[in-house]
Amino acid sequence: MLPFKLTGAQMSPRSGTNLKNRLLAALSQADFDQLASDLHPVSLSMRQVIYEPGAEIQHLYFIEEGVCSILNLMADGSTVEVGMIGNDGMIGFSAILDSGHSDNQVIVQVPGTAQRINTAQFRTAFNRSEGIRRVAHRCIGDALMLSSQTAACNRLHSMEQRLARWLLMTCDRIQSDTMPMTHEFLATMLGVRRSGVTLVAGDLQRSGLISYHHGAMTVLNHEGLEALACECYRLDHERLIKPL
Repeated sequence: MLPFKLTGAQMSPRSGTNLKNRLLAALSQADFDQLASDLHPVSLSMRQVIYEPGAEIQHLYFIEEGVCSILNLMADGSTVEVGMIGNDGMIGFSAILDSGHSDNQVIVQVPGTAQRINTAQFRTAFNRSEGIRRVAHRCIGDALMLSSQTAACNRLHSMEQRLARWLLMTCDRIQSDTMPMTHEFLATMLGVRRSGVTLVAGDLQRSGLISYHHGAMTVLNHEGLEALACECYRLDHERLIKPL
């Protein structure tokens, strides 16, 4: 499989417009115009906390570059990733449902950029436009599917399979083979001990599938890593390349 790219059916229908976020690119000109003046570009820094559990969601973010992780935070302080969003979606979508508060912690996994919009302004456009509702509902549905798949993956698949899946999913979303990453951060994402990640990552590196140097991890062999990953990666990849 090739890394997901915002091309073909995911390109904006507007002539001369090349939006980096898949959801914004899928909107008609009229629907995009309802949001355009309220969208503001922002930078996302490594490990920046976007939302804390219980916090009011004041802004939604349409990711353009980089990746954000949705984490379940337990009472003892441990965490595990239950969702991952890059240029395929937006974060903060629960604010357009019944809840105006975040149920999870959301942090920046890979630094990048986003288009930010005030939640109240987005709700106004959401209530007014069927096209915006359709795209937002697709985003919410995809996020719920990924969360449920991740729950099954965490329970049924080996750490080696999960790590391979996670690296490939990140590559798809950043459209690059190299990402800033430490073993400690990977352990947080996967909900395992750092020593376990170090052992598995070491095996992948000795097998020539990845390289790790100075806090950066690079996928060297996509086909080999895909063969190692569980079925959950294929399902996520197919969802990414499906036209909106």
